[in-house]
Amino acid sequence: MRLEDYPKDPRFAATVLKSELITDDGADAEVRELVLEVNRDEFNFEIGQSIGVLVEGPTEFGSALRQRLYTVADTPSAGGTKPQITLVVRRCDYIDDYSGEQYPGVNSNFICDRKPGDELFITGPFGLPFTVPEDKKANLMLIGLGTGIAPFRAFLKHIYQDVGDWEGKVRLLYGAKSGLELLYMNDKRDDFSLYYDEDTFEAIQALSPRPNWADPIAWDYAIEERGGDILSILDDEHTYVYVAGLVPIRDSLDKLFGNLLGSPDAWAKRKAELKEAGRWVELLY
Repeated sequence: MRLEDYPKDPRFAATVLKSELITDDGADAEVRELVLEVNRDEFNFEIGQSIGVLVEGPTEFGSALRQRLYTVADTPSAGGTKPQITLVVRRCDYIDDYSGEQYPGVNSNFICDRKPGDELFITGPFGLPFTVPEDKKANLMLIGLGTGIAPFRAFLKHIYQDVGDWEGKVRLLYGAKSGLELLYMNDKRDDFSLYYDEDTFEAIQALSPRPNWADPIAWDYAIEERGGDILSILDDEHTYVYVAGLVPIRDSLDKLFGNLLGSPDAWAKRKAELKEAGRWVELLY
């Protein structure tokens, strides 16, 4: 489904309660976590779903009303207050294909500039949510790139704090350009440290070997270094794999898993089996 196909109605007003920088000082990327309060009594969403944020943009770039989707980064708020939604937004620029000039991204800059008390309009929720297996012995492999980490923050909070007593292995594979750009694993916010004491949990970081260059994230080092453990988990019929991030992550992972299994065909067959069983889910943008 194309972005322009997502409906812009109904839309709901939401008030910014908090906007916090969650990248380390010195990082090339500015990523903010925002908490929004929806100005209505009910706004139901599930883990892994996205909401749209509507922003008035320059008409010379197309429609005056622009919508971008952002994955919800926390579990639904408890009852007793208006619904609250946590978003993770990276301030973005883009290069015009025709002129070669650099422009600030309309939606991301608008959202990152919002202050507590400001109002904006949202739509949704959209997308199929991640489904938490009923079997607490199921293994979970969570693979995220950049702001693709957002749904996994909510996912882990849910299985360890709400569900509890999770017995299966949980592996979080997270990629970023540098340690400064790791979200929820840095000096600003280290939410995932809440689960380091869990016997079932392990966080595996994949960083670029030369973060100031245009090198890709070093998934090969991170995955191949733990190839035995990862293959063992993939071989288990109780394993679920969830992937979130930019579309190019798909090709990178296919290549790496193909190497681990010995051939692209072997991985294509395994991935097809996982998908058919509902045990491979992608949220890519």
